[in-house]
Amino acid sequence: MKAGFYPRIALTGVKQNKRLYLPYILTCVGMIMMYYIIAFLTENKLIATMHGGSTIQRMLEFGCYVMAIFAVIFLFYTHSFLIRRRKKEFGLYNILGMGKRNIARVLFWETLLVAALSLGAGLLLGIACSKFAELILVNVLNGEVKYTFMIGFGAIKKTVILFGCIFLLIFLNTLRQIRTANPVALLHSESTGEKPPKANWFFGIAGILLLGAAYYIAVSIKDPLSAMAWFFIAVIMVIIATYLIFIAGSVWICRILQKRKGYYYQKKHFVSVSSMAYRMKRNGAGLASICILATMVLVMITGSACLYVGTEDSLKTRYPQEIVTEIEDHKLYDMSDEEVAQMKAEVDEIVAEYGDTPQQPIEYRYASIAGALEKDQIELDVRMYSSFSMDTYDMLRQIYLVPLADYNRLTGKNEVLSDDEAMIYPFRCGYDYDTFTIKNGRTFRIVKTLDSFSINSVMSMDIIPSIVLVVPDFTDSLKKLTALADYNGDRMLHPYWYYGFDLSVEGEQQAEIAKRIYEHFRTISMEGTSDIYSYSIESREANRYDFYSTYGGVFFLGIMLSIVFLFATVLIVYYKQISEGYEDQARFDIMQKVGMTKENIRKSINSQMLLVFFLPLVTAVLHLAFAFPMIRKLLILFNLLNFKLLLGTAAASVFVFAVFYAIVYRITSNVYFSIVSGMKEE
Repeated sequence: MKAGFYPRIALTGVKQNKRLYLPYILTCVGMIMMYYIIAFLTENKLIATMHGGSTIQRMLEFGCYVMAIFAVIFLFYTHSFLIRRRKKEFGLYNILGMGKRNIARVLFWETLLVAALSLGAGLLLGIACSKFAELILVNVLNGEVKYTFMIGFGAIKKTVILFGCIFLLIFLNTLRQIRTANPVALLHSESTGEKPPKANWFFGIAGILLLGAAYYIAVSIKDPLSAMAWFFIAVIMVIIATYLIFIAGSVWICRILQKRKGYYYQKKHFVSVSSMAYRMKRNGAGLASICILATMVLVMITGSACLYVGTEDSLKTRYPQEIVTEIEDHKLYDMSDEEVAQMKAEVDEIVAEYGDTPQQPIEYRYASIAGALEKDQIELDVRMYSSFSMDTYDMLRQIYLVPLADYNRLTGKNEVLSDDEAMIYPFRCGYDYDTFTIKNGRTFRIVKTLDSFSINSVMSMDIIPSIVLVVPDFTDSLKKLTALADYNGDRMLHPYWYYGFDLSVEGEQQAEIAKRIYEHFRTISMEGTSDIYSYSIESREANRYDFYSTYGGVFFLGIMLSIVFLFATVLIVYYKQISEGYEDQARFDIMQKVGMTKENIRKSINSQMLLVFFLPLVTAVLHLAFAFPMIRKLLILFNLLNFKLLLGTAAASVFVFAVFYAIVYRITSNVYFSIVSGMKEE
């Protein structure tokens, strides 16, 4: 054969099937572009030098792994639609005398052509758009914009290696399919029907039970820690249940509709219902894939957008005061009021050097201890933690003991407690018992449940639900607990002095004040002139960049991954319409010969689309609604408590996605119509 014969055959095959190849190539280009951009940002020197840059680059590295895994799964899945259509052509080549080795050479050149076009165009677009993505990310991080243009050669190498391997695997998988099929099977691969899945009632019931269990987990989660532990299990359950329900449900719906003679034997319903029944199993799997991708987009956009928009709320929740000083002392429970007043005066003196005074100060002593709460008793033995299963995570509690004198001074009240009494404030949890027992310690009788308490930054940060116990006498209450130690002999009780306040000076000065306070207590600790065991000084302003970089990074990565998932959704919908259009073409052609008009075809298509096409969207919104309580609990781990913001973000995400989905439906239904009717839509 002449040189260049196989490349010409491959190029002709791609051109003649441009309706199939063009969307596939465009999606490959888009995914390559997105992967390059994310990989480029992970090694971008400008991002690395910014506040919080290292944090966001670690998150983007994680995004690279997610995209790589998804690219393999998605491109294999979508290529199966394309190759299904081409098998008939390969079968014809085989019958006309072209051996499978020759077909393999054609496939090699086709794969090489697609890979070269995709990588070339994808990298060019990625390089061109990388600066735009960098500017967006810098703006998200509130950094300084620089207009120097860079090319990430390391990112190019990673992209070429990854997608080169993906195209190679796709080529080998296609060879396997061609090699194991005979010419007749290849010729009739498009028209091969599918039998209804066996035991579809079993699949349907199993799917409903599994989905019900996942929904129950989502709505019954009580605390953020349990939500984090159960989230991925619930996601896997929903994915499996969705596939089972859609596969079995498509069979069930078709059978119900076929039994309704008044509905089935109508021009606009007959062909559409019979077509769905013809490919019911694959139809259900395709719809389930669309539903899962839609759910992923909605959950990802809702969560990441809510986090970013609510960054300031989250920052203020995590740091209730602008400056926080926490001192852990070896014998804080014996510390006199004069010693506490001395530390407070030292902090106030540093603030005064900047011409300011503490605003709205919150100051009290507390002691913390952690354990597992079962009914009204907390177990402190940390060796139990290793035996915890996921369903017992909600037992974990952080206990804070606050002296009554400090509570009265803080609130301006005059509460009175006897030696065995206490007041309780459950934070991010509930408590309904009349007593509270610290095992091997002491028991308190609960006389009052507080409606509020001045939450400190430690309680806000802690992912474990907290319980505040206001005890009558700090010294007597703690002395009975100081002997408690874990199995390593380390003490379990940690007493602190907490002092938080706001300032009227600017943000940079606030960070300087926090640094000065830190240096002051560091000096005292190193000199050994006090009983300070540890010290922590936090500044809201000093941590602002880290918050915005983390939440901005989550939002940016969420947007990038959502775009990739949208690529996947559009391509699956498109190929679903294309493949089904070619399968239905002969049936509609017969119906046109016996009197079906173009208008009837359009009505039949609308009947099928409205019946089936929007089912994934409705189910995705249902998944989001039941996942809403769990998403809310997970956001609490990020100190975001703004429920109205989350609700508004979810509603906006559903609306935007529904509009986008409707546009895709309209475009792809027109493509389907042009195929089955033998003409283009006017």
